[in-house]
Amino acid sequence: MELGLFVEPQCGGSYERLIELARWAEATGFAAFARSDHYLDGEDSNDATDALVSFGGLARETSKIRLVSLVSPITFRHPAVLAKSAATIDEMSGGRFTLGVGAGWMRSEHEAFGVDLPPIEERFDRLEEALAVIAAITSGGGSVPGTHHSLDITRVHPRVSDGFAIVIGGAGRRRTPQLAGRYADEYNLFVTERHNLDERVETMRTAAVAASRDPDAILVSFAGPVLIHESEREHAEALETRGARRGISATDYRDLLDARGVPHGTPEMARAVIDRLMSWGIGRYYIQEYRPLDAIDLDRMRLVFEAIGT
Repeated sequence: MELGLFVEPQCGGSYERLIELARWAEATGFAAFARSDHYLDGEDSNDATDALVSFGGLARETSKIRLVSLVSPITFRHPAVLAKSAATIDEMSGGRFTLGVGAGWMRSEHEAFGVDLPPIEERFDRLEEALAVIAAITSGGGSVPGTHHSLDITRVHPRVSDGFAIVIGGAGRRRTPQLAGRYADEYNLFVTERHNLDERVETMRTAAVAASRDPDAILVSFAGPVLIHESEREHAEALETRGARRGISATDYRDLLDARGVPHGTPEMARAVIDRLMSWGIGRYYIQEYRPLDAIDLDRMRLVFEAIGT
């Protein structure tokens, strides 16, 4: 099981801290370093840096770790701009960039910055056309007819390297996994129950076969929290506290984590969860840190990595 560190700079944090975290993740042995692409944290305005600009810097400040956007909403940038930016980051990183593409969802940030957020069906229509445009541009050119986005150019350079990848993420039951099957190298979901995972992965695999792609070549990944403590007593206290925040008992909160495949407990217990996720077909787990970058505790994160890293 590969591990990724997934941070949310819209919660607050400087570019310098982002570099520090990426370098730490690389030195520690994480396979991937991911960041979100948001301009606001809900209704709040913090030190939210631009994702693609920051990835250009991270590409030169790291040397081995994979850099992943989870995910860039198609509403922020024209797909041709997104594709050319991604190809540039791919070159700058030496083939270590994974471009995440999604339909966009956070209404507050779109309204605050005056960015259009069409109805959900139109957003997915735009996403489908955008993915076709991005695929054509990054593979060297082509013709893509479309209602919202189109392309008609014989050659585009530079082409992306063999290391370039596209990740499509989301919890949708139908169009998201279908698009992942047609275009993605990685299909990402937030932690969910096994039956939800199986349903969506089956849809993704069916779409991949229909597009003459190998479904086994598509990485399936989870993003979510990790709750690991050195002792069972500490963990029981944490379950009690977090359950109370949700208005449920510690037992119910533990059952929720178990059902969704969240690594939790002592290191030995968490490792068993990782083994279970691998049996589900999950190939990478992004440890999501939804907090200001300066609040990320690297001592705690090292404990997590030592417990479940491979």
